[in-house]
Amino acid sequence: MAHNQEPLDKTPVIKFNGQDFNSLWDRCLSRGLPFEDETFPAETSSIGLKLLQGKNLSSLRWMRPKDILKGKSEPHFILEGASRFDIQQGKAGDCWFLATLGSLTQNPQHLQKILMDQSFSHQYAGIFRFRFWQCGQWVEVVVDDRLPVLDKEYLFVYPRNNNQEFWPCLLEKAYAKFHGSYANLHYGFLPDALVDLMGGVVTSIDLHFPSDLVTMVKTAAKAGSLMACATLAKPTGEARRMENGLVSQHAYTVTGAERIQYGRSWEDLIRLWNPWGNTEWRGRWSDGSLEWQKTHDQQKRLLYENKEDGEFWMSCQDFQDNFSCLFVCNQFPVSLNQGNMPHKIWSQMMFKNRATPGNTTEGLPRDTQYIFSVPEGMESNNVIISVNVRLQNLKAKDKFPLSFKVFKFQPFWKRLPPTFFSQFRNAIEGIAFKTKSNLTKYFSLSTGTYVVVTSAHSEAVEFLLRIFLKMPDGDRNLGSNFNLTAPKASLLENGSQESIFHRYAQQGLNMDATQLQSLLNQEFLKGTPGDTFSLDECRSIVALMDLKVNGQLDQEEFARLWGRLVHCQSVFQNTQDRSGVFLSLDLWKAIKGTDFLAGTSISSELLDLMTLRYSDNSGRVSFPSLVCLLLRLEAMAKTFRNLSRDAKRLYLTEMEWMNLVMYN
Repeated sequence: MAHNQEPLDKTPVIKFNGQDFNSLWDRCLSRGLPFEDETFPAETSSIGLKLLQGKNLSSLRWMRPKDILKGKSEPHFILEGASRFDIQQGKAGDCWFLATLGSLTQNPQHLQKILMDQSFSHQYAGIFRFRFWQCGQWVEVVVDDRLPVLDKEYLFVYPRNNNQEFWPCLLEKAYAKFHGSYANLHYGFLPDALVDLMGGVVTSIDLHFPSDLVTMVKTAAKAGSLMACATLAKPTGEARRMENGLVSQHAYTVTGAERIQYGRSWEDLIRLWNPWGNTEWRGRWSDGSLEWQKTHDQQKRLLYENKEDGEFWMSCQDFQDNFSCLFVCNQFPVSLNQGNMPHKIWSQMMFKNRATPGNTTEGLPRDTQYIFSVPEGMESNNVIISVNVRLQNLKAKDKFPLSFKVFKFQPFWKRLPPTFFSQFRNAIEGIAFKTKSNLTKYFSLSTGTYVVVTSAHSEAVEFLLRIFLKMPDGDRNLGSNFNLTAPKASLLENGSQESIFHRYAQQGLNMDATQLQSLLNQEFLKGTPGDTFSLDECRSIVALMDLKVNGQLDQEEFARLWGRLVHCQSVFQNTQDRSGVFLSLDLWKAIKGTDFLAGTSISSELLDLMTLRYSDNSGRVSFPSLVCLLLRLEAMAKTFRNLSRDAKRLYLTEMEWMNLVMYN
């Protein structure tokens, strides 16, 4: 499995199709002509023939809002704030996207990141932009404002507020371009849209099990989550309006929940919104129902409005009877079964990769492995692993292109061979749900170290793997694979160094590689299995620091090594990414930040060689590996500095570095 990892920190916004909004905007303004998007042309190909079957294509027009309104009124991007009531679904079956968008309007701060500040009045050039999340990056999609009109009616989302507000129409067009056509939005998965608009992780709640829905919805709303749900599918597989007013196989936005007094008891209610902008529930607690007429709860005035706008209340029991599941999306997992704020202590590890099937070792697929540790005291619903794939124009019926398994890491596994997991032996099962571009599994894992193994199926795929770990209070940074124990202040004093040295040295005089290994792993480093210093690494360290060339370290040589180790640990901890993982991509930062390597320069090609030598299959670098690399670089740099005419700056050839750093 070939892979190329990329850093996730401070990643710039990606320009979809390479189109730069500002450049295109300036060009249109200078020419005095509105923008026409050649990458998503005003043609039937941008719509898709299956949405145009039986239509009179001779009457199809692509028109700009100003031309549609014909001067009767002025178009607006947003009029009196963005609201779910600005949206009315058109001919495409994209309720899964519009229901998510309806929920997003209840999070104005996040909605603003997608819509940005745009208008039809200030320096109008017929060009707009929107952002969607994909595989750990925000992607900016540029569109012109030509909308398809058929027989003088909007083909897709209708503008509301007297046909004057167009942000939903243009956002839908950008999302259609993002997916290849409007037809590719015809039927989809709610979790995919939730992730595309939020960039978070989706929690799926099975409505067949009793739960406190009011508390769940209120907790999720307070956390700024997106919430949506879907009705059960009918045997025909087609969406249709049922006698109770609901639409089968249809997505709805969850907009609220309340517990109100009804007679001498209490009733749990949930509020939903239909992206059609009409067609509401007709059962208990619907608009105009007997239940609303009889209730005298003080909240009635604030909650109830008899209006045909697609929004309605229903009892939680009716909700559970008619809907399949509830989806909640947030930046971090939300604990919804507690009557308090969401559990905020989650650690996240992210790995961006590209998997290519067909690369084999000894005839078996080479799987990519990612290691993580579960802390003590968090053994119930404590791990969520999510994979997002980047596949343009993937059809809903296509097989998910990637799989992953989780295994308990055994202490005797020093380095996992590429073929070890080919049979997927003893994999830990989790609760999973899968969509077109997302595979998420929930686990309850005991304390220990685990490995995630990914494997591609039939085609190359770029993916983002995220591991969410529930952490004990105060241990937010424990999501790292490298639980280093920083040296105590007393250890840095000469007296303490002496006592430690004499405790492990032979007769208190010299220390060999075996004693050094025990010292480092017991006194200096607290790591998970596989992250401790090996005997070979300690032999290498002794060879590099042994100035007397006797295969041992005396007290003076050990003191010099100790100072290097303290500095290496500082570099390691300061270079880790947000999830606490040190990736091979950050090796250049570590080299640059190492004081005893000041003045040493290496090329990107040589850095790639060191990455191959000192990182594991998942692209991470352990602390012992980093120590060996930096110490070896120092030794080689000093050797060549003595031979160089220019003692101020050191430049080594690729062959010299390859021989000395890779194979010594």
